[in-house]
Amino acid sequence: MQTEQMIADVVEQVIRQLNPAPHDGSSAGMRTGAVPADALPTRPGVFAEVDPAVAAAKRAQQQLIAAGIKIRAQIVNWIKQTAIDKAQEWGRIEFDETRIGRLDHKVLKLELFHLLPGVEFLETVAQSGDDGLTVDEFAPWGVIGAITPVTHSIPTLTANVVSMIAAGNAVVFNPHPSGAKCAAMAVEHYNREIKQRWNIDSLINTIEPPTLRSAEEIFKHPDVHLLVATGGPGVARAAMKQPKRAIVAGPGNPPVVVDETADFDNAATSIIQGAVFDNNLLCIGEKEVFVVDSVFDQMMAAMRRAGAFALDAGQIDRLVKVTIPWQDDHYAVNKDYIGADPQVLAQVAGATVPAGVELLYGETDESNPFVAEEQMMPFVPFVRCRDFDHGLELAIKYEHGFGHTACIHSNNLDHITRMGQAMNTTLYIVNGPSTGALGAGGEGYASYSIATPTGEGVTNPLTFTRFRRMAVSGSLRII
Repeated sequence: MQTEQMIADVVEQVIRQLNPAPHDGSSAGMRTGAVPADALPTRPGVFAEVDPAVAAAKRAQQQLIAAGIKIRAQIVNWIKQTAIDKAQEWGRIEFDETRIGRLDHKVLKLELFHLLPGVEFLETVAQSGDDGLTVDEFAPWGVIGAITPVTHSIPTLTANVVSMIAAGNAVVFNPHPSGAKCAAMAVEHYNREIKQRWNIDSLINTIEPPTLRSAEEIFKHPDVHLLVATGGPGVARAAMKQPKRAIVAGPGNPPVVVDETADFDNAATSIIQGAVFDNNLLCIGEKEVFVVDSVFDQMMAAMRRAGAFALDAGQIDRLVKVTIPWQDDHYAVNKDYIGADPQVLAQVAGATVPAGVELLYGETDESNPFVAEEQMMPFVPFVRCRDFDHGLELAIKYEHGFGHTACIHSNNLDHITRMGQAMNTTLYIVNGPSTGALGAGGEGYASYSIATPTGEGVTNPLTFTRFRRMAVSGSLRII
C-alpha cells in the first residue's frame, strides 16, 4: 500500500505540474463509474475513460497481428505520409492550442516524418546446424500506455505511433492537458482512415480530457504491459516507479563546448540552427555554451555575424528576473515564457531587436540560471572558460548527469574524443547543429522520444518489441 500511495503521489505531482489550473474533481475524466468494455466512442479512439480505451486497443492489436507485417508496413507508411500532407493544417491547429514555439517549426516537425523508420527495422536472425534451427525475432508487447508532452503534441504522438504499430502494438495515450485537443483530432483521423482502408479498429487511443486519474489508471492497468513517457523529471520518475517495463524520454540541458581550434562561423550557424528550432523547445537543443577564453571574443563576433542579437549584462539581468525568477529557495522557470519568440524576451529585457532575429545570446557567468535550467527559450548564455579542460568540467556539471545531449565545436581529435567519453550522453554532436543527431543537418533517422534515463536512446520500432526465440531441435536441419 505504501508503494501504491507513493506512485499516486508522484503521478499527482506530475499532472499538477503539467496542468496548473485548479481541479475540483468534477471533470468527466474523473468519473469512476463502470463503462462497458465494448462501448465505442463517437470519435474513434477518443475516450473519456481508461478501461474502454485499453479494451479497444487490445482488440485492435489482435487484429493488427492477424493482418500481418505487410499490412503493418502499409499502415505506418500511410501515417507518415498523412503527417506530411497535413503538416500545414495540423501545425497551425497545434500552435493555436498550445501557444508555444514557432508555427513554421510545428509544420516542419511533421514534414520531417519521412526520416522515421518502419517495419524494415524488424530483422529476423536465424541459425541452423546439426542440432536444428533457432530463430530470433522481435515480438510486440501488446498494449502500450504513453504520456506525451505539450512541446511536441502531434509529432511525438505520431512518431510513437509509427514505431509502436510497426512493432505490432496498439497504444493508449494520456497527452499533456494543454495539447490534448489536437492530439485527439489526430487520433480520430488516423483511426477513421485505418478502419476504412484496412478494417482494423482503433489502434491509437487517447484520453480526452486527460486527468490525474486517467494517468494513474493507465500506469496501473493490468492489460497495459509497457509504459512510454516523454517529458520532464516528474514524468520520468512517475513512469520508472511502476512495477512494469518503462521506456522514459526524460529531460536534457545540452551543453556546447567551443575550443580554440573551432571553425567559429560554422559553430555560430550550428548553435543558432539548433537553439532556434521551435524557440528552443527541443530537448536536444543547445542550452548553454562554454567557450575557451582565448577565443571567446571571436566566437561572440561570429554569433553576431550569423544574425543572433547580443544582450548586455543589464538586459540579461532583467530577462532573468522575469523569466527565471527566484522563488522560495530556488530558481523557477516562468512557464509563460517557455517557447516565447525572441522579440518577446527582448522586450522583457528592455531591448529592441531587428526583424528576423531568431536567437538572443550574451555573456554570463556559470551561476546564471539560464546555464543550469532547461529553460526552453531562444536565449543562449555564453560562459568564458580558462581552457578546454575547464569547459569540459562545466559541461559535465551543467548537463546534470541526464545523459541526454552534448555538442562540441573543435578540430582537435583529442578534445572531441575526451569530451565524448566523459559526457557519455545519448547524443553527441561534433561540428554541427544538435538537430543533426536526428537526421536534420546530419545522417540517420529521426525520433521525438529520446530515451535517456532508461537507456534505449533514439527510439525506433525495435525499442517497442520483446526479444523472442524459437528453437526447433533436430528436425529442421538444412545444412
